[in-house]
Order: sequence, then structure tokens, then C-alpha cells
Amino acid sequence: MTLSPALTKTASRILFALPLMVFGVLHFMNSQAMSALVPSFVPGGIIWVYLTGIALLAASVAILANRFAVWASLLLGILLLSFALTIHLPGVMNPDAMAMSLPNLLKDTALAGGAFAFAGILKN
Repeated sequence: MTLSPALTKTASRILFALPLMVFGVLHFMNSQAMSALVPSFVPGGIIWVYLTGIALLAASVAILANRFAVWASLLLGILLLSFALTIHLPGVMNPDAMAMSLPNLLKDTALAGGAFAFAGILKN
């Protein structure tokens, strides 16, 4: 059985973008709690939570609409990798926070890799 490449790309776009949309909405619904995760060396606090929520929503809409989806995927990968390195990796280094930080580090790293791969798939 062979799947149509067009069907596969469409299903992939939907399955990748919808959870990102949920993550973006959660940034607005849980902004106070998420602002505690913003590293202390980054000024602005809650503003970054709102900006990343907007970025996640914008990326998901671009991917769903297949408009600027390659750029959206590349920038999304960079954003997710920055989360992994600046928020979750320091938590993994802290024995008290490791149990919560490690799954998030792995999730954001995997999603970043998926976003980069997705950009390559959409480009073709």
C-alpha cells in the first residue's frame, strides 16, 4: 500500500501544528505560572510568555495554512531549541528540578528536530 505524498504532507502538517496551537493557547491561559520559568537573567518576565505564545500560534497557523511554512518551521525549531537550552537544561543540572525538567528538555529537543526536518520536507 502506497500513501499519496500530498496526503502524507497534509496529515503531517495537521498533526504537527495542532499541538503547537494548544501550547500557544496554554501560554496565555497559564501565563503567571509560566512566567516563573523565564530565566532570571532575561528581563521582561511575563512578556516573554506572551511573545512565545504568539510565536507558537503564528507557527502553527503558518504550517496549517501552508503559507511561509518552511520559515515558520525553521524559526520554530530555533525557538524550541532555545527553550531546551535556556530553560530546561539548567533545570536538568539541578537535582531538585531534574525530574520535571528532563522530559521537557527531551520534548523540546525532539520537537525542534521535527521542526527542522519538517522544514526540509515542506521545501521539496
